Amino acid sequence: MVILMTKRAATGALLGLALGDALGYPTEFKTVPLILSMFGPWRELELPQRALVTDDTQMTLALGRGLRTAMDRGYLAPKRLERPVREEFVDWYHSPDNNRAPGNTCLRACSLLKEEGRAWQDASQIHSKGCGANMRVAPVGLAPALTDAQRSGAAQLQAALTHGHPTALAASDLTAHAVRLLAEGADPTALVGLLRSYALDHRTHYDHTWLGDLWTRSQDPTPEHFIARGWDECLEILTRLQDAVRTVSPETDPCLATGEGWIAEEALATGLLCFLLFPDEPLTALRRAACTAGDSDSIACLTGAFAGAHLGADAWPAAWAERIEYRGELLALGSLWDV
Repeated sequence: MVILMTKRAATGALLGLALGDALGYPTEFKTVPLILSMFGPWRELELPQRALVTDDTQMTLALGRGLRTAMDRGYLAPKRLERPVREEFVDWYHSPDNNRAPGNTCLRACSLLKEEGRAWQDASQIHSKGCGANMRVAPVGLAPALTDAQRSGAAQLQAALTHGHPTALAASDLTAHAVRLLAEGADPTALVGLLRSYALDHRTHYDHTWLGDLWTRSQDPTPEHFIARGWDECLEILTRLQDAVRTVSPETDPCLATGEGWIAEEALATGLLCFLLFPDEPLTALRRAACTAGDSDSIACLTGAFAGAHLGADAWPAAWAERIEYRGELLALGSLWDV
């Protein structure tokens, strides 16, 4: 497939994820009844006047900067990606702006990544599959001129720098793949089936080139056993998603069908569910994602990435896009990868 450049998919996805993040920021950690009592009907949720984002967008930009640096230096390979992304993550860790309720796994891993000479595999939190692994991965799905193997490896490596659980790796790979498919013009109604096929094709493939000996930090007998655990959990949630797309009422909390999104595979599935309920109504999709009982900002962040990749930059009203935090940097990365 050829990317539909005219819709500016990269700009749309990056703006969308930040808008979803900002819309979900005030509703995170709240029940749906509390959200409704505080903000009114979910279909009328409005972006705050100060459209501040969370660590989701901050880490997406950190990954985007690192990926841009790596690609500027030549062919994308593991060490060429690991070094600048590791540096960007550590810079984020030390930043005074890192005050938006960052995840504990990211903080623990980054505190280890800052130690020179420490292998990144020894910093990775091998038992964590939190959504921090894939809420930031969209740049890997948007960067042009990557092979399928590079995209898969980069998605898993960036996740593994902090979240080493095999489900975090698989969910990040699937998230980047979903963004890529939508940017290339895939039909949303076919998306879940395409992701299932991708998961089945990759189920026992452990990429030693990109992951090294990460698997040895687990209790798995082989690398194939290690990685299959992650793909199997993702396949299970994709089955639930497939059923939910057909049966769930848009008026009910999507988290009831596909999980609250605190873990990577649930964030992927619930973010996708909100998008697939309203594939041509991006603001409605964001509002549904933000009015959820789970990790609302991360769910809405992913929903925005999917909707923006599908519909492009014009999906988002100027009145929203013009006041999003980090707008300049989001637009700069988007314009770089739109061509």
